[in-house]
Amino acid sequence: MTDPTAPLARLTPLLPLLARFTFAAVLLPYFWASAVTKMGSGIFGLLSPSVGAYAQIFPRAMEAAGYDPSNLGVFHWAVVVAGMWAEFILPALVVLGLLTRLSALGMIGFIVVQSLTDLFGHGGIDHAGTLGAWFDKAPDALILDQRAFWITTLATLVVLGGGLLSADRLLFRNAPSVRPADLQPAR
Repeated sequence: MTDPTAPLARLTPLLPLLARFTFAAVLLPYFWASAVTKMGSGIFGLLSPSVGAYAQIFPRAMEAAGYDPSNLGVFHWAVVVAGMWAEFILPALVVLGLLTRLSALGMIGFIVVQSLTDLFGHGGIDHAGTLGAWFDKAPDALILDQRAFWITTLATLVVLGGGLLSADRLLFRNAPSVRPADLQPAR
């Protein structure tokens, strides 16, 4: 007896392309807009984050420092700059399909840290609606519901790579990790 879903298996190579498109349509503008709010002014804005950047990433430390970033240390500056750059670079790499698995894994880590900051740094844990609950008939909780979809989309890329139309495929076309198993040459 023939498996009626067998023709659908041929669509598997399109899943990473669909995941990257979804990421580009939904999350790329979100992360880039967030990164822009962290930039300082002038030509060195990428090295001199805004006060808001420190308040977003280190809300309690900024409050303790009187909302003056100069009262914080080099560690805080390095984390804020790295976070800002990550919000520009990692989404671009995901959309281009360049170093897809690594950049998608980096985005998953970024989302986990972002979620923990939202919950514990900004006090979202005190508001049931922010954390949400799975299996509750309401699909709109900021952390558990929304970010589960984000991470699932990125996990698809971690597992399957960038897909057919990706920079990885162009640059590493003979690497087994880029090709789906059924398209690899026989040995």
